[in-house]
Amino acid sequence: MKNYEPNLSRGLDYYKLTMGDVALEKHPDAEVTFTLKNRNTMQPLSEYVSPSALQHRLDAIRDRGFSSEEVAYYAGLKAQNNEARFTPEYLEHIANLQLPKVTVELSSDSEELALETTGSWPDVSLWETVAMSEINEEYYSNLMQSHGLDISDLYVEGDRRLDTKIEKLLSHPNITFADFGTRRRFSADWHEHVIERLAAELPENFIGTSNPWFAYKYNLTPIGTFAHELPMVYAGLEDAKGNNPLDGHASMFKDWEEHYQGDLSIALTDTFGSEFFFTEFTPEQARKWKGLRHDSGDPFEFGEHAIDYYKQSNVDPATKTIVFSDGLDIDKIIALAEHFSGRINTTFGWGTSLMNDLGLPANNFVMKATKVNNVDTVKLSDDTGKHTGPDDKVHEYQSRVALAIAKVCQKQLLIAR
Repeated sequence: MKNYEPNLSRGLDYYKLTMGDVALEKHPDAEVTFTLKNRNTMQPLSEYVSPSALQHRLDAIRDRGFSSEEVAYYAGLKAQNNEARFTPEYLEHIANLQLPKVTVELSSDSEELALETTGSWPDVSLWETVAMSEINEEYYSNLMQSHGLDISDLYVEGDRRLDTKIEKLLSHPNITFADFGTRRRFSADWHEHVIERLAAELPENFIGTSNPWFAYKYNLTPIGTFAHELPMVYAGLEDAKGNNPLDGHASMFKDWEEHYQGDLSIALTDTFGSEFFFTEFTPEQARKWKGLRHDSGDPFEFGEHAIDYYKQSNVDPATKTIVFSDGLDIDKIIALAEHFSGRINTTFGWGTSLMNDLGLPANNFVMKATKVNNVDTVKLSDDTGKHTGPDDKVHEYQSRVALAIAKVCQKQLLIAR
């Protein structure tokens, strides 16, 4: 493996930047907390991650910030109208960035790795994917050392598995996908190795990467719009003002549309459940936005629902795209592409099983925005196991979502009569 080198962009997902530009414009003073949660309690992170070693890694990245080279790359990116992707204000902001301090320790009750950071939203947001990728970097390095594993042997197995994926995709030239694996990768070195192979061997299928450093290094398209974080924080901001937190969902979409003027218009659908999303997403938005991103629940059911929704909105589904990005493997990708072929466009954001498939168990942890202005945030996934937030808040949001859906259904019944 190569020598470790701190690099903020190498651990980022591109959507941290696209969200950050909006956050700086609309809510620069919002104070947000991000907290680590290991979803797999049977595979504790603390077994192979030392809090002091991880703290050292993150402190080194904090001290370095963005280099002038990285900022210059972001300044040169273009939107669909050929104007600058990022505003001058945001570029100046990240050029002078001082990331908030991250606290890394062991939980007193569970002895599990505990990580938390609080700061202004445009700044603290950048830590999420960086911290997650650094945790895996430390975890797998120590796991290998502890068990006497040879990295070259793991690479042989990883390449064998990658060979199979590439071979299958070569026989499906119409399937396109982007790398979404930064947060869950085995290591940055392996990530780069896979990127190199995909770019060389699948130039038609491989359309880009969510990792801006590798996009820059290999002249690839950086891919990303927004994550659950954005509607979660917007909802929390409404909650902090004493309003219905779900009002933040529509407010977030309005701000995004105003900021990006029709660009980056793939809508993430499951922050408060996809059923709620489809009651909020208007026929006008269905016409204007390029498509939807699926990230929880049954993907086949979701796709059928999306097609029906577009038809009901007098929009031809064949002009729209679904980005599938939840728990993908090569066989599921092929099955989804074939199932929806000719009915709606599909593409895939491929993460864990692309960038962490070398024969070792993949970790399953997240780092979510858990508070904004000292108010708890909530995510209601289409998979109940992915709900985020204190139980009382989750129940409150569920009640509000049920009421919002019931009102829409009642209105539709009255219109039908």
